[in-house]
Amino acid sequence: MRLDRLFKPDSIAVYGASENRGPGRRILEMLDMLGYGGAVYPVNPRYETVLGKRCYPGLEEIPESIDAIVFCVNHRLVVEPFRIAADRGYGAAVILDGGFAEVGEEGRGRQDELEAAARGAGMAVCGPNCMGVLSPHHRTSLYTSNLLHPEKLPGNVAIVTQSGSIAIGLLTDCRRFGFSHVVSTGNEVVTTTAEFIEYLADDPDTRVIATFTETIRDPERYVAALDKAADRGKPVVVLKVGRNDRTRRAITSHTGGLAGEARVFSEVLKRHRAIEVGDMDELTEVLACCQGERWPTGPKMGVLTASGGQAELILDVAGAAGLRLLPLSEDGRREAERVIGPLTGDGNPLDAWGDGKFDVNIPHGLKVLEDEPDVDSIVMVSDSRDDSPMVPTQYTQYLAETARRTAKPCFFMNTRPGLFRQEFADALRAAGVPTIGGARQGLGAVDRLARWSTPRPEMLPEPPSTARVASFLANGNRPCSHLNEVDSKRLLREAGLPVVREEVATSREAVLEAARTVGYPVVLKAVSDGIPHKSDLGLVTTGLADEAAAARAFDDMTAALERLSPPPSDAALIVQPMIRDAVEFFMGVSRDPDFGPVLAFGLGGVLVEIFDDVAFRPLPLCDGDVNFMIAETRCRRLLGGVRGQPPRDVQALRECLTALGEFAWAERDSIAEIDLNPVMSLPRGQGCLVVDALIIPREKTT
Repeated sequence: MRLDRLFKPDSIAVYGASENRGPGRRILEMLDMLGYGGAVYPVNPRYETVLGKRCYPGLEEIPESIDAIVFCVNHRLVVEPFRIAADRGYGAAVILDGGFAEVGEEGRGRQDELEAAARGAGMAVCGPNCMGVLSPHHRTSLYTSNLLHPEKLPGNVAIVTQSGSIAIGLLTDCRRFGFSHVVSTGNEVVTTTAEFIEYLADDPDTRVIATFTETIRDPERYVAALDKAADRGKPVVVLKVGRNDRTRRAITSHTGGLAGEARVFSEVLKRHRAIEVGDMDELTEVLACCQGERWPTGPKMGVLTASGGQAELILDVAGAAGLRLLPLSEDGRREAERVIGPLTGDGNPLDAWGDGKFDVNIPHGLKVLEDEPDVDSIVMVSDSRDDSPMVPTQYTQYLAETARRTAKPCFFMNTRPGLFRQEFADALRAAGVPTIGGARQGLGAVDRLARWSTPRPEMLPEPPSTARVASFLANGNRPCSHLNEVDSKRLLREAGLPVVREEVATSREAVLEAARTVGYPVVLKAVSDGIPHKSDLGLVTTGLADEAAAARAFDDMTAALERLSPPPSDAALIVQPMIRDAVEFFMGVSRDPDFGPVLAFGLGGVLVEIFDDVAFRPLPLCDGDVNFMIAETRCRRLLGGVRGQPPRDVQALRECLTALGEFAWAERDSIAEIDLNPVMSLPRGQGCLVVDALIIPREKTT
């Protein structure tokens, strides 16, 4: 594999090596400190030797083709020697300096030259604008920052970060885990995060992969890499920044990329069994959690404390985060109280202090949780730090004994992140027990790892590809930015969606006749290819109870159309029955620029914009997606019937949402967006109805 020459090079050229303080000196020093055994070639025409090594004036004088070269010079001095390295068959390169695509058109031009040379030669490239690559197991450093205690660096965590500072920060703490490889990817001119994940999924030294991500540069390869890692049993823990407009602007100026929509990205990560975290604390605790000999296979935690206050705190945290701490069973509670005495609460968390005989109560409480059927993993809580007067040596001993005996994974947790006694963490790790921190972060890490263990859902059968939208536009010879409501619903009806009955009319007499046919009360709407949204223009009137009301509405709507500039020449009116006793929902499809079509469901009408109560799933659908989408929204409560309202027809809603997802996937080459708002959910057994629809074609249809 070509990345072997980046991570495990047998020879390294340091372009810009120097006796002066800077990256060219630091890399040579770190190679010596790590005990690198390969050939090292400093390159700088100003020196004959650097740090005791022969220094070459240029790449042409080096007598062999090199596995990896690291450029430690200003960006303006990189392009020409990079071309020489590519021509001479160098396998990989690291470019540390910035000044490329992230700074504008001139820098983009330099980066394009690098990319062309590298791709032509098949080179792996880290950077530019990065900190480099570190592989402690192979004693290799193409990494520009100083490293403390290099003997502690080797471990099983691989880091792939688009931010150099994140790499620096993580490498300062090897107390609970070390590193197999660290990659600061920078602008990713050739080799992207996705390719690094692919490589690390097969790397024998890597057990878990952590990424700090600003931009996904090759989405299809990225999700395939996540799948590969999951299939190899290696979690990919993702901290993705770019959750708001201000952050996205900063990213554009920092790496020259664009950030995707955060909620869509979260759903993509779930689909492909990656673990998403929201900050560095959460990232660190998941990595620490992964150091256990056994990983949780279910989300149900049993927590043991020696403090009622800690138990209450953990209950609050678990409740807010939706963590699974189930009450002790009746048998478990009886067994706990037989030794510990009366328990407060429901027994989980289990306050094992009792009468203060911790040498009896703590081991017994652990045994209760070990035998409890509704406990998948055991977490012992005891706060301590290196300068703490509290020395719970026996606590840790009891937990280590439990871990050696039980098949359930065990964890030792401080309620504050980052605080623990190193000697206890080392002893517990020898027993296969990770030390985690922070009630929210630590318990959340156990929960995330447990959910990662859940098998990936099966994809639903692939719907046949269709071209209804493209054919409709081609046959009608109507290039337009959207399909009007009538045409949109016609296509949706053909795809099996339940569309409301309606009549199209162009005169007062036709409107009144249509209203009699449909049956009062009715809704009157205007429809035109040039009017995608009608309500704000006074072009929708509901609840017309009789002929007089319908006639007045016709006059008002005709006048409103004439006031438009210019008045639409294709305007017509739609008469629909007024749907009563219904709850309004929203269904839609949008096109994420990275990951393609995305299905949405939420509260309908104008409330969809006010409350933003929407669930998303990337298409195509997986088994169970539609059920989970409905269950994730707050508006799901309306389906069961509230304040005397009847329960809704949930099955009809599921079928409609599924049909929309299948239609959008089958028409993915032709459709940019679909809005169904509202979809009326009727009482149980009466179905649901799409009463308004808008389809926006892609600019280029096939």
